[in-house]
Amino acid sequence: MRIDHVCYAAGPEGSQACARRLGERLGVPVHAGGVHPTFGTRNMVLPLADQRYLEVVEVLDHPASDKAPFGQAVRRTSERGGGWMAWVVAVDDLADIETRLGRSSVAGRRHTPEGVELSWRQLGVKSLLEDPQLPFFVRWDSTEHHPSTLADTDVSLSSLRIAGDSARIREFLALDEEPGEWERDVDFAFVDREPALESVTFATADGPVTL
Repeated sequence: MRIDHVCYAAGPEGSQACARRLGERLGVPVHAGGVHPTFGTRNMVLPLADQRYLEVVEVLDHPASDKAPFGQAVRRTSERGGGWMAWVVAVDDLADIETRLGRSSVAGRRHTPEGVELSWRQLGVKSLLEDPQLPFFVRWDSTEHHPSTLADTDVSLSSLRIAGDSARIREFLALDEEPGEWERDVDFAFVDREPALESVTFATADGPVTL
């Protein structure tokens, strides 16, 4: 289990302009991701070091965006002006988590401009809708074309600032350790406010950048 990526929902500017703005702040290239047909969303990708990436998402005018929890989460954040929506944890197997949460994972896919079909299963977005401090889980069918492979960069994710309760996150992830002990290359800071992923800090050649 490890942090796979972080999701930023675009505001009125749209995903392309939003991704370009964030990419300029971080000094990383921006790549078109593609449409998530079952979620009613599309994304832009900012590759990071350590097999991670930043995903900028926007909701489409499509019925799936009203039905799929992921589309609902993107729309909710975008309608508030955009910003951080979620952090995402990659796992090798979702079976135990499906049993623990009492629901099944859902399939996701998108065709990239490079001609690759990416596919995965994800779980936990419903929990995120109820409690925005929580991550959701993803299990990639193959990591050969993981979004982080789109560019070679030294920019890395260094810390997450979460409004919420570390004990609640530890319980959700079924961890015995504090989050900072589980992901030793990522720092966690918690503040006592309405639950949310408040900010993410990245290590860049010009020093830390917090978005």
